[in-house]
Amino acid sequence: MAARFVNLDRLTPMFLPCDLRDWVPADHIVHFILDAVEQIPTEHFGVNHRGTGSEQYPPTMMLALLIYCYVTGRFGSRAIEAATHSDVAVRYLCANHHPDHASICAFRTANKAAFDAAFVSVLELAQHLKLTKLGSVSVDGSKIQANASKHAAVSYARAGEMLAQLELEVQELMTRAQQAEAQEQKDGLDLPAELARRADRKAALQQARQIIEARAKELAAAQQPAYEAKQVRRQEQRDAGKKPRGPEPTPPSATPDPKAQYNFTDPESRIMKAGSGQHFEQSYNAQAVVDQAMIIVGERVSVAANDKQELAPTVAAICPVVAPEVTAVLTDSGFYSEGAVQAVEQKADGTPTGMTVFAAVEKTDHHKTIADLLPQPEPAAPAPEATAKEKMAHRLQTKIGKELYKLRKQTVEPVFGIIKEVMGFRRFSLRGHAKVSLEWTLLCVSYNLKRLFTLKNLALTA
Repeated sequence: MAARFVNLDRLTPMFLPCDLRDWVPADHIVHFILDAVEQIPTEHFGVNHRGTGSEQYPPTMMLALLIYCYVTGRFGSRAIEAATHSDVAVRYLCANHHPDHASICAFRTANKAAFDAAFVSVLELAQHLKLTKLGSVSVDGSKIQANASKHAAVSYARAGEMLAQLELEVQELMTRAQQAEAQEQKDGLDLPAELARRADRKAALQQARQIIEARAKELAAAQQPAYEAKQVRRQEQRDAGKKPRGPEPTPPSATPDPKAQYNFTDPESRIMKAGSGQHFEQSYNAQAVVDQAMIIVGERVSVAANDKQELAPTVAAICPVVAPEVTAVLTDSGFYSEGAVQAVEQKADGTPTGMTVFAAVEKTDHHKTIADLLPQPEPAAPAPEATAKEKMAHRLQTKIGKELYKLRKQTVEPVFGIIKEVMGFRRFSLRGHAKVSLEWTLLCVSYNLKRLFTLKNLALTA
């Protein structure tokens, strides 16, 4: 018996339904995004209230378009414009309008305040739906590639070598010009153009070295208070007749590292270790604070290549809507330092903030032995003369410390996995720290709505 196939006739006109909603399932995420965006205040959006020029697309439509496309892995303005033609859900979202890529890009770069307000509104929605799980939050960072190549970067030492080489080339060109003028003949070189090209290159390299020098001075100034505090503590130990542990701290230096980098495409990005630390990428350090329901409650972007100084500013980025409910902060050894813990747990006047930090003080083996699975007795309290690091290690060995810290790898690490693997966000589309921060906020808003949609459906099916 012959197989039966559905008849395909592409020459017969295909009629769209009268209502595009008939092509979008009722349980589609686009409906949830539209409903959520309608609750976001519009006074933060840039709007031409004079009404001059071309008609404007409604800000809520443009925001919903960006969020839905970020959720579905389309980040470039041209890819988003193409989706308004090819994706039925996007056609429905835009009511069959097609914003061009220039309008999409302009809207995205001009509305940071609106994206910040959207982040707060989505967290308020999460609390209204009773989907947040606060108390303890987890802090982590991940390197995300900048919209620039690491091959467009130059080191401080290499820039100095190139400047010296350019000086020699300029002298040689000037000598050749004088010789050609004396002999009244041309040597085939466009000498003015060659000299101008080298002058431009020299100016760019000089600017790169000046910026690297300014960064070194800024970093040294930022590290000076911590160095002075360490010196004071060590002196107090000496005055008490105790020998300070460890080597003497090294004073911060304002001299640039010869390997310090400057990128000509995105000067504010940095060369950072990526993956398992076996290679380097031109990147930004994207930071996130995540609650137990895997909802991002705080976010920021850093240009620091490591996380040693990032704990306090990242915790400070927790949204005020949820900040009062945070009592414990979980983080790994990359964020730990005595000063960072103190900055989180104490206000400037010395009063407690109500938050307790649980930070690993060293890398631990993830392999569990039989002894690790058996009930462990509560460890003895640390000695009064124990260092801050030893006290933190004891805090993590307590029963409550172990129970809380287990939550970290179950919350914040999967969030970055979803962002990179499921949503496909591995490179920023915009350049410069301010615009990259704006895009990270937009991505976190998109992730949170995706997460709320999942949690809401799970609650309905439970």
